[in-house]
Amino acid sequence: MREWTAADNSRQIIDMKDLVEKILKGNSAAIAKGISLVENNGDETQMLMKAIFPHTGDSTVIGITGAPGTGKSTLVDQMIDVLIENERKIGIIAVDPSSPFTGGAILGDRIRMMRHSVHPDVFIRSMATRGHLGGLAKASGEALFILEASGKDCLLVETVGVGQDEIEVVKLADVIIVILTPSSGDEIQIFKAGIMEIADIFVINKADSPDAEKTERQIKAMLDIGKKGETAPPVLKTVATEGRGIIPLIERIDHIISSREKEKHAERRKKRISYLLREIINERLFKEAMKSLQDVDFDECVDHIYNHKSDPYTIADQIISTLAKKV
Repeated sequence: MREWTAADNSRQIIDMKDLVEKILKGNSAAIAKGISLVENNGDETQMLMKAIFPHTGDSTVIGITGAPGTGKSTLVDQMIDVLIENERKIGIIAVDPSSPFTGGAILGDRIRMMRHSVHPDVFIRSMATRGHLGGLAKASGEALFILEASGKDCLLVETVGVGQDEIEVVKLADVIIVILTPSSGDEIQIFKAGIMEIADIFVINKADSPDAEKTERQIKAMLDIGKKGETAPPVLKTVATEGRGIIPLIERIDHIISSREKEKHAERRKKRISYLLREIINERLFKEAMKSLQDVDFDECVDHIYNHKSDPYTIADQIISTLAKKV
């Protein structure tokens, strides 16, 4: 293996400078390359994020969540149409389940939206959850910052429908949309999961169903119980396959953003930064802790725990203690 030289480092910096400049100009190939870098999480990630971070903070991030089969991807596809008509520049992150074998994403969401992929003001990317319980990896937050820096002013994050852990989307989004379908039973699960507390808008999709009115009454009744003394989120109805109800949904999103107090808006943004900072710290501490152990040592730790010679908590404390001594 060839050793790293000063010339390599110089060339890397020049390449990174070129990549950053192209991202800031909205070049789709550069955006894709930048997101790939943060997904791979190599040494270049920090260089890239440090360079683009000063250019972030002006976009609206819309989180779209709900149980599988509620039509999230179809709804997003129709929202893109309306946003394009409104001359918005759009970035979409479709968070898919990770393959347990490769860690890669299943690209179903991206296939549904493919007709928009050639539009100059639209960038679509499917990303894997990579084992994160809430369906959102650190790379998703970094990808959003890349899209912001590229000039995209409306960012849509469609998360994988994994039940209770869907509340993770609140860490990234300025506005959160929870999608339900009539009489599917998923509205009960949604309220058990605590999503009632994080939703800014509830959408009943497939509202051409005869049970749509009943579902709307159920949701509003639950909101009345759970939101005593507070303003309940609106409940809107759509038929995404026909594009019905999409314009009122976009109008309501814009209204929420424009009428929100500056302090509340700042709180949402700070929460997003807090999430990313915590993820970075956790990841780096884990890497440093693992550096203090050789593979054989780690296997020995596992064997000790398996044979009840120790326990996971004692071993973890020992690893952290070793790391603390190096600081």
